[in-house]
Amino acid sequence: MTENLEDWTNNKKILIILAHPDDPEFFLGGTIARWIKKGHKVSYCLLTKGDKGSKDPLLSPEEIAEIRVKEQNQAAACLGVESVQFLDYPDGYLIPNLETRKEVVRIIRKSKPDILVTCDPSNIFANQRYINHPDHRAAGQVVIDAVFPAAGNVLFFPELADEGLAPHSVEEVWMSLTSEPDICLDVYSEWQARFEALKEHASQIGDPKAFEIRMQERLEKDENGQIRYEEKFRRIVFRR
Repeated sequence: MTENLEDWTNNKKILIILAHPDDPEFFLGGTIARWIKKGHKVSYCLLTKGDKGSKDPLLSPEEIAEIRVKEQNQAAACLGVESVQFLDYPDGYLIPNLETRKEVVRIIRKSKPDILVTCDPSNIFANQRYINHPDHRAAGQVVIDAVFPAAGNVLFFPELADEGLAPHSVEEVWMSLTSEPDICLDVYSEWQARFEALKEHASQIGDPKAFEIRMQERLEKDENGQIRYEEKFRRIVFRR
């Protein structure tokens, strides 16, 4: 696995497309903080508003979505993210079909990112205690399918040309939440920024003190006794 490898010679425009509010901060919050600190421009597109992200029977899906959108905007602001857009697919029912693919192609052609980040659609069983959420896998699948071959080929969804959206090919795809990483970033120096952003997702994290303890337990030490916090990715670099 390659460590601390970002061989970019200029600032990049980075678009993160994931399923739910809080996915960016949980999956790669430290990396987002790192990239922004280095001068890269980061924006989010979230395919749902997380309208099933509560077990409170008194809250409607619309009320849950309103809470989670607000929390996500606050979390993104903590990190210095440039913009957050939300699509309105229903939480838990995300399907990587042609309609969704076309919408993601539209987003890519509008945003024209250099680097596109999503999550690994092949990761079903993250560990022995966790089944990866189907929306995570669906988001990763639809993004990968949109990137190649559709977003960069004028023959795919030609009606988008009527919207003035020319084909766009990204330079790289980074997949978070992967069981087959090939790049590892030590983002311990951004750990506190990640934690502060995650605290904005109050409806999701429960008791803040207990949450901080859980997060602290994820810190590790290397052979020299230095504290590390790693975020791992599967990276695709397209030939130029």
